[in-house]
Amino acid sequence: MTVTGFKDQDFDVFSVPGLEARMEVLIERVRPKLETLGAELAPYVSALVGEEMFVHVAKHARRTVNPPIDTWVAWAASKRGYKALPHFEVGMFGTHLFVIFAIIYESPNKTVFAGNLEAKLKKTAKALPKHFYWSMDHMNPAGTPHQDMSEEDFTRLIDKLKQVKKAEVMCGLRIPREEAVKLEGDELVQKVQETFETLLPLYKMAF
Repeated sequence: MTVTGFKDQDFDVFSVPGLEARMEVLIERVRPKLETLGAELAPYVSALVGEEMFVHVAKHARRTVNPPIDTWVAWAASKRGYKALPHFEVGMFGTHLFVIFAIIYESPNKTVFAGNLEAKLKKTAKALPKHFYWSMDHMNPAGTPHQDMSEEDFTRLIDKLKQVKKAEVMCGLRIPREEAVKLEGDELVQKVQETFETLLPLYKMAF
């Protein structure tokens, strides 16, 4: 299958009321696109990091009441799962597409990342594009643009990753819905590849 871009009806999935109804449309409409994108990019991401990376599409299996507010595909260095590992993701909320590096609360690597980020903060802060964003909550569609992150903000982020068991960190690109729907499949793939390449130093800091 060929990668196709995301359209307005894909983003509209997140306004479908009710868990079962939303999941039905999400599985039918969005998940196949995420699976195709995952498979298409897996060889690239594997070559980028220097080891085999496996594709994991969000199943939202733990949900019993609340419908998902976002969905995603992740690439990680384990076939069994991605949540305990630093990983890359492409996903969407109703308002935007996101292309990120992530370490979520289940990963023990966050303290390693925090120490390396602290040691390389100036270089890292200078290298990342201003329009990238940081977040410490994967359930929250908001985040802080990189250009607005102060030294104090980074200190708080680093301290939280070191001290709080459920802390997590994401960094990457947010593409507003109105821009994302204009991206054809090949343009989307190129944009994701460029973003992951820029985020690679962060991924390497997690080990």
